[in-house]
Amino acid sequence: MSRLWEKGDSINDTVLRFSVGNDHELDERLVKHDVRGSIAHARMLCSIGALTDEDCETLCAGLQEIGASHARGEWHIAMEEEDCHTAIENRLVEATGEAGERVHLGRSRNDQVLTALRLYLLEVEERLEEAAGGLVAALSGVRERQGKLVLPGYTHMQRAMPSSVALWVGGFEAELEDDIEGLRASRRRMDKNPLGSAAGYGVPVFELDREHTARALGFSVVQEPVTAVQLSRGKAEAGLLFEISLLMQDVGRLAAEVCLFASAEFGFVELQAAFTTGSSIMPQKRNPDVFELLRGRAARAHTDLVEVLSLTAKMTSGYHRDLQLIKPPLFGGIDSALECLEVAALAVENLTFLEEPLQRAMDEGLRATERAYTRVQSEGIPFRQAYREVAAEEGPPKKK
Repeated sequence: MSRLWEKGDSINDTVLRFSVGNDHELDERLVKHDVRGSIAHARMLCSIGALTDEDCETLCAGLQEIGASHARGEWHIAMEEEDCHTAIENRLVEATGEAGERVHLGRSRNDQVLTALRLYLLEVEERLEEAAGGLVAALSGVRERQGKLVLPGYTHMQRAMPSSVALWVGGFEAELEDDIEGLRASRRRMDKNPLGSAAGYGVPVFELDREHTARALGFSVVQEPVTAVQLSRGKAEAGLLFEISLLMQDVGRLAAEVCLFASAEFGFVELQAAFTTGSSIMPQKRNPDVFELLRGRAARAHTDLVEVLSLTAKMTSGYHRDLQLIKPPLFGGIDSALECLEVAALAVENLTFLEEPLQRAMDEGLRATERAYTRVQSEGIPFRQAYREVAAEEGPPKKK
C-alpha cells in the first residue's frame, strides 16, 4: 500500500494507527470533492502544457469512474491509505498507469485537502440553510393553525404581558431566519481557492494558473498570498461552527420552552405520544425526551466550536499535523445540527397548543401595563403617576 508521502521507509503500525486516527473514515465524505478538485487540477496542468491532452483526458475519465464507484459503495478508504487523497491516487495509478503518477504535480496534500474541505463546506452550508428553513416552515405552520390563541408573555419566568402563539412563534421564526443569514455569510472564508498554494509556498519552475482552477471549482477568488492559505486553516471551519452554535442555541431555547409548556404546571401544549417516551417505574409518565435532547445538543455545538478555535490558537504559520484534528468536531458539529434540525421540524409540525389552559393563564395582572398606558392617554397624566396608581391597585403579590 503506497501512501503519498512515502519514500520507501516503513512506519511502525502503532504509530500509523495513532497518526491516522479515524481520518480514513471521516474522509469518506470528501471523496467526491477531492475527485472534483483533482479533475480541475489536471485540466489546469494541461492548459499550461504540463500534461498532454491525452493524459489529461485519461486522468479525468479515471477520476470520474473512481468517484462514481465510491458513490456506488464499491470501495472505501482503508486505514493503511490514511485519507481520501492516497486512496484516490492509488486507484488512479492502478487504472491509468504512468498518467496517474502525473496528477500530483503542482500541489501538496496541504492544499489538496483544503480544496476538498472547502468544496464540502460550501455544499453542506446549503444543506444547513435548507434544514433550518424546514424548521421555519414547521413553525409557520403552527402560526397559521393556531396563531390567534392568546399566550402569557413572560419575563424573569413570571407572567408579564399578553402575547399570542403568533408572537411566540414569530420570534423564533425571525431568529432562525437570522441564523440562516449567518450561515450564508460564513461562506466568505470558504469561497477562496487554496489550490496551487501547495505546501504553503507555491511551486517552483511551473507557473500554475490558479484562476483556472478557481473558475472550474466555482471559487469566487484565489487566496493570496500562498503563505496565507495554511494560516487560514480553521477559520472557515470555526466560522461555520459559530453560526451553527447560534442556530442550535435558538433550537435549544425553543425546545426548552416546549418542555416548560408541556409540563403539568403549565399544560399549554400537547405532545403526541410518538414524540415522547415513558417511564420504567411510573406508569402515568410521558416524557418530552425529543425536546430535552434538542435542548442538550445546543451544548454540543458550543464545544465543537471551542475545540476548533483551541486547536489553532497557538500554532505558528505553515502546516501542522494537528490540523487534522479539526475534522472530528467540524464534521460532528455539522452532522449533529443537520440531525437536530430534521427532528425539530418534525416535532414542531406535530405540536398543538391547548386553548383552555392558555385562556386560564391570562389573568388580569397581565394587562397592568395596558391600564397604565390607557390612563396616560385618557387623563393626560405622566406615565410614572399612572404606573404608581396601577401598582397600588394591584397590591402585593397574591398567595395562591
